[in-house]
Amino acid sequence: MDLTLTSTHPSYVARSTHLLNISSYILLPCTDSKVDQSKVHYKSSVEVDGYECDIRLYPGCSPWYQVELQLVFLGEAGANKVTSALSCRMVDPSGRFEPPEEKTSETTSFQHPSDSSQPLVVVSIFEAIDLPYFDSGSYSLTVECTVTVFRDLKAIPVPSSSSLHQHLGELLASQAGSDVTFTVSGESFPAHKNVLAVSSPVFMAEFFGEMQEKSSGRVEIQKMEAPVFGAMLRFIYTDAVPELDGKQEAAAAATTTLAQHLLVAADRYGLDRLKLQGDV
Repeated sequence: MDLTLTSTHPSYVARSTHLLNISSYILLPCTDSKVDQSKVHYKSSVEVDGYECDIRLYPGCSPWYQVELQLVFLGEAGANKVTSALSCRMVDPSGRFEPPEEKTSETTSFQHPSDSSQPLVVVSIFEAIDLPYFDSGSYSLTVECTVTVFRDLKAIPVPSSSSLHQHLGELLASQAGSDVTFTVSGESFPAHKNVLAVSSPVFMAEFFGEMQEKSSGRVEIQKMEAPVFGAMLRFIYTDAVPELDGKQEAAAAATTTLAQHLLVAADRYGLDRLKLQGDV
């Protein structure tokens, strides 16, 4: 049984997807009492989020000849149980045909080696032979299996503070998705109408009210210096004005002048929090 693997790791789950390629699938006679059907299976060992397990495919000898999958835990979870689920569907290796809807097992808790999930029926052979990508001549099939481990949310480290302002600052710096450009004293400042509008009632009226700038992608700002407007923009996005944090005496005069201009800008655009920043 061949296997290919792709993995993704969101914060709350670990998930791995495997393609089980089986050639010469063998149907066992149900009447053969010498064969222990529970021990006849194809298997592949996988590791998900540090836990080893088997994906086992059973040919099945029930009257419906069902192809079944089972997830078997191989490790030791210790005091903490490992909660997992198995999903599957038959797929076309050539990619020409759309796969059927994915089936998912019940969530199972594993703790000790050989703990296993309930069997998950992939398809019956009688259903499979009607699928365009099942080779009825050689009984070959490909099953896409996804193993999901649900991590303990209490064990996930939670940042002590939000990083939203950092991300918004990066958005402003990158200019990605900007939909308005301000021209101030000959300098251009790309920005985002939605971000500005939620912070300033004046921008809200300009872009989403009945004012002239509503549908405009370029706005010229009069009676304001470019450094002041740039500092105001950075405050709207990051809730901080680094220019006001100057520690050196040589920068004190420039800082005071900027603070005075920002006070005017704060009044002009209804930015009450900016008035409080650094004793503006």
